[in-house]
Amino acid sequence: MGKLKDETKPDRAAAVMSLERTVFLSLQKTADILMRDLEDLLKPHFLSPTQYHVLRILRSSKTAGLACHEITERMSTHDPDMTRLLDRLETRKLLARTRQKEDRRVIRVRITAEGLGLLRTLDEPVKATHRRQLGHLGDRRVRALQQLLEKAIESR
Repeated sequence: MGKLKDETKPDRAAAVMSLERTVFLSLQKTADILMRDLEDLLKPHFLSPTQYHVLRILRSSKTAGLACHEITERMSTHDPDMTRLLDRLETRKLLARTRQKEDRRVIRVRITAEGLGLLRTLDEPVKATHRRQLGHLGDRRVRALQQLLEKAIESR
């Protein structure tokens, strides 16, 4: 007669899935906590983290600006309504949009002097926030965490 499976011991696949689920939930909770800190920092400046990220992307493009789809590709989070987000930033004069003469379908987005000024105001407080959030881990662990997260993203 064959051995009966011991129902009180989880099998290896279930244990791995449980660990993966636990890590997923820990990542989700950690991201939420870290993002709330950033939201609190940006709120007095009437910026969301997504708007802040768009401005940083535009700053890195220098004076050339970017097409909307290029901004979307560089975003760290998905935003289904980039047009409305850009509208809000343009209303505040933090960015400017111009239609390309060569191809009228393409709209270039550039950060304005006001947008650059706002980012300069936020650069040090954001850096200090990230340092406070993760600095206690030490450089070696933060680099290891970054590498692990990049590996997780690569597997997609």
